[in-house]
This record gives sequence, C-alpha cells and structure tokens, in this order.
Amino acid sequence: MSAQQLADRALLNLGRGLKESRYRFITPTPLTHERFFQRMGTPLARDLRDVFGWSLPFDGELLPEAFREELQQADVVEKHAALWRSAVRWSSLDDLLFAHSAYPTTQADAVFFGPDSYRFAHLIEAHLQQRFEPIKRAVDIGCGAGVGALVVARARPDAEVLAVDINPRALRLTAVNAELAGLANVTAYHSDVLGSVEGTFDLIVANPPYMNDDRQRAYRHGGGALGEQLSVRITAESLGRLALGGSLVLYTGVAIVAGEDPFLAAVKPLLGSDAFGWTYRELDPDVFGEELAKPGYERVERIAVVALTVTRLR
Repeated sequence: MSAQQLADRALLNLGRGLKESRYRFITPTPLTHERFFQRMGTPLARDLRDVFGWSLPFDGELLPEAFREELQQADVVEKHAALWRSAVRWSSLDDLLFAHSAYPTTQADAVFFGPDSYRFAHLIEAHLQQRFEPIKRAVDIGCGAGVGALVVARARPDAEVLAVDINPRALRLTAVNAELAGLANVTAYHSDVLGSVEGTFDLIVANPPYMNDDRQRAYRHGGGALGEQLSVRITAESLGRLALGGSLVLYTGVAIVAGEDPFLAAVKPLLGSDAFGWTYRELDPDVFGEELAKPGYERVERIAVVALTVTRLR
C-alpha cells in the first residue's frame, strides 16, 4: 500500500472504532460552535464527542491507545504543547458517520459538514420517496464529505453513484465515508462539475457553496457578485446531462436583494423549454445572518436556502 492508502485505512479504522463505541454527534453552525467555545473556561476534551465533535484539545491519555495510533497513522492529529487535537471531525447523519474537517474550517481545502448537510440529505430523501422510476446512474456534484452520494447510494443500492469534486481532500474523505458505510456502489472522481465524467444521469444532486468568501475557500465560495455563480453553472451544465425522466436536485443559498432572488432570475431562462418541468421553493428564509455584516453584503436583506428540482420530460 502507498502512504496515502495506509493513512486512509487508518482513518477508516478510526471511524469503525467510533461506531463500535456508539459515538454520535450532531454538528451545529460555526456560530453556534463558537458560542459553545465561549462558554468554556479552559477548553479541554473530556470524552470522544469533545475530541471528534467539538474539536477540543485533549490529553493523550484520554483516548484508547488504538485511537491514538489510528490518528497518527492517518496523519490527522496535531500537537499543541502537551496536548493533542484531531484535524478531523466525525458527524452523525441517521446511522451514517461522516469524517470531515475540524473546526474552525479555515484551510482553503477544508471539507465542511453542518446544518446544510442535514437539510440537503432530507431534500434528497424526500425526492427519492416520490420517485418510483429506477435510478441506474447518479452523481453528486461538489460532493464534499459525500453526503449526497451516500444518501442516494444507500436508498438505491443497485445504482452506480459518482461523487465528484475539485478538492482532493473531499474525494479522500468521501471514499473513506462510503467504505465505512459499506456502500460499494460509490466511486469518487476528480471533476470540475461534470467536466471529467461522461454520459447521462437519472439523478444529479448538488449542494454547492453559495457565499461570497474573501478567502475563496472551496467549500464556501460560490463566485459571482453574491455567491450564486457556481449554482447557476451547475444548473446549466446539468440540464444537458439528464437522461429522459432524470432529475436535478439542487440545494443552495441565495442572497436576497430588495426582495428579489438573483439565482432564480438567472436560471429561469434556462428552464423555459417545455423539455423540462421544475419546482422551486425556499426551505429556510433566513440563515447565516452573521454574514450580512461582512463586506459585499451591504445590500443583502437575508440569505435563504432554496431547492430547485428539474426533471427532463422529453
């Protein structure tokens, strides 16, 4: 095995150990996480949830020896004076466990998991409950930790599910998370949207970044004036890759200006053909309100999360 394969195997074994220990952690927003930290006098981990959920520093003797070894072999542990800190977090979604980047996600290639991940998963599940046609081939664009890919693969075990991203760290974590879940029908590919994969799909899902991030971190920066550019691009490039009867399920955020939705205004012309049927709705009218205090958001009233579902009719 290569060094990377050995590291991935160690990360996988760590995840298996956490599942055996009945570890469970629901990940909040970064702002809630920050407030949790502020309530603590001297932040120091007391249990597995503190180490792998709240990203707290820990004394080496806190963890079982096997966990310490797996962290070191996976190269996902940092030394801070006499204490250690995990560079990965583990989050629960139903019975699935996802490895992703530790808090705070400051690195350019950080892999994010949070409340959007839960809403995205529920949106996909609701779509699959209403769809009775077979899904032979599906893709999760910008897969991150692999939430969309794993939810589809678990619900449709006979489907070939691709997970694509431009971030190598995301692809590594998706592959580990899929193997931990026992989902052999998920394959991770490096691809800029659908540029490196061929053919059509019965289902395309995406939860792209939608913020205007001055550091242009891959998991946050959507491009364009207010973070909408990547979501528009995914919509445009996906329409031509839908099989007959296939659907695009896009979860994204929109910066609302003067009561107007710039993302919807940009995609409506793409959906004017009678070849497509589509629905659009706000899932939450007001999220990440703290972003409105940042440069570039001076005219924004609120940030809403929305769901666009498009089906190819002919």
